[in-house]
Amino acid sequence: MPRFIYLASQSPRRSQLLTQLGVAHELLLPGAEEDAESLEEVLPGEAPKAYVQRVTRLKLEAALARLKARCLSPAPVLCSDTTVALGRTIYAKPADAADAVRMLRALSGHTHRVLTAVAIGWSGQQAQACSESRVTFAPMTAAEIQAYVDSGEPMGKAGAYAVQGRAAAYISRISGSYTGIMGLPLYETAQLLKGCD
Repeated sequence: MPRFIYLASQSPRRSQLLTQLGVAHELLLPGAEEDAESLEEVLPGEAPKAYVQRVTRLKLEAALARLKARCLSPAPVLCSDTTVALGRTIYAKPADAADAVRMLRALSGHTHRVLTAVAIGWSGQQAQACSESRVTFAPMTAAEIQAYVDSGEPMGKAGAYAVQGRAAAYISRISGSYTGIMGLPLYETAQLLKGCD
């Protein structure tokens, strides 16, 4: 496993999870001149897995270009993206509180998929993996949904919830990778990192 990598993610959870793996890293974030949000637009008819893998690949390509443009010391670059899907419907980050309420109403009482893609680039090479987990929400009342949205936690989170936060009170079942649901599947990430030594 490399001693040091760049993490191209603004998620504090991903940074914490890499630290948990014992991987020293430095953030490689987009500058003000980059339109990072536009990378996350869903293409018409795009399947959730294809979407999350494409977005992660685009993020990696942007991060590798950033590394070169900033003349930083070479090291592997890691990117990740998470999406929530109910059937073929993609639930990305909510645009506002009303959007978060809409998403949570849809997820309430149902089982959805959480797809997290991880991509790494090093020495002109790239590799990618994708983790798929299932999360079941117990039915939530309108008041419970509103209280959760009012906490502010759903904002900036795929599917409008954080599995490691207050939403855990409504999650009745998880199948798959807990860290993948958080935003960085550690098993898949470790395997990718071993491959770029």
